[in-house]
Amino acid sequence: MSEETPVRGEVQVIVDDEAQIIASVLHGEIGLFHDLIRPHERTVYVMILSVLHNEADAEDAVQETFLKAFRNLSKFRCKSKFSTWLISIALNEARSRLRAKNVRGEGTLHAAQDGIGLLSPALLRDWREVPSEVLERKEVRGMLQEAVMGLPDIYREIFLLRDVEELSVQESATTLGISEAAVKVRLHRARMMLQKQLAPKLKQTNPKRRWFPW
Repeated sequence: MSEETPVRGEVQVIVDDEAQIIASVLHGEIGLFHDLIRPHERTVYVMILSVLHNEADAEDAVQETFLKAFRNLSKFRCKSKFSTWLISIALNEARSRLRAKNVRGEGTLHAAQDGIGLLSPALLRDWREVPSEVLERKEVRGMLQEAVMGLPDIYREIFLLRDVEELSVQESATTLGISEAAVKVRLHRARMMLQKQLAPKLKQTNPKRRWFPW
């Protein structure tokens, strides 16, 4: 995965378009809000599911995320991409629900397997390090999903943002409220964890293939 950030002109076009839609929504064209969030629905769901590990909980959290985004839309400052702000709300909502669940003693271990199948094949379809013809094999896809879901939260989040959703380093840092240096360190560690866990299994599938570029 390249560490390059998007071309500034392309980002500015996106920001300008979002700003126009947001202005229209704030002036009463409420129906346009769905157009604003539609491109980000999958990303929001995947990020929340990666925290909660439960489909029903994730769906509820997604709806609450969009409601909070709508209610607080006037507070958004169009200096960055709307998606960055939206994912921040999503992660905060998911973490809040997870804390509440832990306080109630419900835990999440019993639901950990519930979310794995839901992430396939969309979640990993762009993981270019794994050839498409191999990725289609159920056992390899399952290994990848389980390994990603098994990462500690801070590493799973950054892996999903950078290597799956392809946010830039700067966008990921803004979303998570951490420094760009921390983004790079966490991503490196996430990749190393995945490599350590997956390499022996993937070599059994195809010993001659170089699976990881990092």
